[in-house]
Amino acid sequence: MTNTKSTSVEVRLPSRLGYEKVAMSTAAAVAKLMGFRDERVEDLKTAVAEACINAIEHGNRLNEGLSVGVVLSSVDDALEVKVIDDGKGLKTIPPPPDIDRKIHGEEDPRGMGMFLIQALVDEAEWVKGGNGKSSYVRLVIRLDKEAE
Repeated sequence: MTNTKSTSVEVRLPSRLGYEKVAMSTAAAVAKLMGFRDERVEDLKTAVAEACINAIEHGNRLNEGLSVGVVLSSVDDALEVKVIDDGKGLKTIPPPPDIDRKIHGEEDPRGMGMFLIQALVDEAEWVKGGNGKSSYVRLVIRLDKEAE
């Protein structure tokens, strides 16, 4: 028998910019309870905020009649966060941005959110909805036992 501890917290947010801060605070509280270092909590907060803003803007297209679900699940030394939109979501998952082209003004400076999320967490996965299913981003951040 394994010694697995799991906890789940769910938050439902209106599709209104600014409410991503509720998800950030909730994620930070769960991560602190799990023992994450302050730097990792800050990384998580930024990644969760970006994911929520993307869900509000792109998934739900700022439709205040739709909501964004945030599910935080902790299992042993990892925290998984799913940010789920109620809209049509992404038609396709865009390719990663070319950072050099963006820096030199050759590409739109927007669109860095996915790159930023990937840089801040241990795992990031975008799942496209369809046939009545919601799209979501799944983030995983792990406790770093050696750095504590």
